[in-house]
Amino acid sequence: MLALIRIVALICYFILINIVLLLVCILRPFHRDNVYIAGKLYSSISVILGLKLEMTVPDSVKKGGPFIYIANHQNSYDLVTICKAAQKGTVTVGKKSLKWIPIFGQVYWLTGNIMIDRNNSGKARTTLQVTADKIKQKALSVWFFPEGTRSNGQGLLPFKTGAFRLAEETQEPIVVVAASNLHQKIRLNRWNNGRFLMSLSEPEFMDENKSIKENMAYFHNKMADMIKVLDTDIENC
Repeated sequence: MLALIRIVALICYFILINIVLLLVCILRPFHRDNVYIAGKLYSSISVILGLKLEMTVPDSVKKGGPFIYIANHQNSYDLVTICKAAQKGTVTVGKKSLKWIPIFGQVYWLTGNIMIDRNNSGKARTTLQVTADKIKQKALSVWFFPEGTRSNGQGLLPFKTGAFRLAEETQEPIVVVAASNLHQKIRLNRWNNGRFLMSLSEPEFMDENKSIKENMAYFHNKMADMIKVLDTDIENC
């Protein structure tokens, strides 16, 4: 019974949030803080899921970027969990096909997110150049899921190069956004689904003396270590 009530509540609240966001975005399309507002609204869904979100953000990040954010991508619940970590003046990079999802897709586009065509490498490179220009001109931060796809319990997947090439092009620091493991931990028929932890690192520039692949390996290990600390914290609670 609880699961049924929760599903109905989730659907109704999700529709309401998207209507509100659509109105906000129509009134101020592509505003630099639309993604921040969307993250706060979507993360409020966690209350219905019985999930307590806890987040640690360094003062250096709170003061504002531009930064290149890289976060671990676990599953569809990311929309209501790790999205809470999106800071002001941040946009994300996502698949162009998202734009065609009814309501959500239009909201995603109007919030100012950058869309790339992953099936066309030439267009993707052009989009990354446009993204670099936006960072320089508008002092925007950009959020990536460098794994490129959901891990779905497989652990931290290998990183793709996009975020790191952008960091190299813009000479902006990287902020690692790590989230605790949520794989198969949410049960709709359970009232309390526990804690979900997020931690943002201090901004850190890539090492100019290392290659892109070497920097990717460094930040991959850093994210993996941060996730391990968060998971240990939950286990010891």
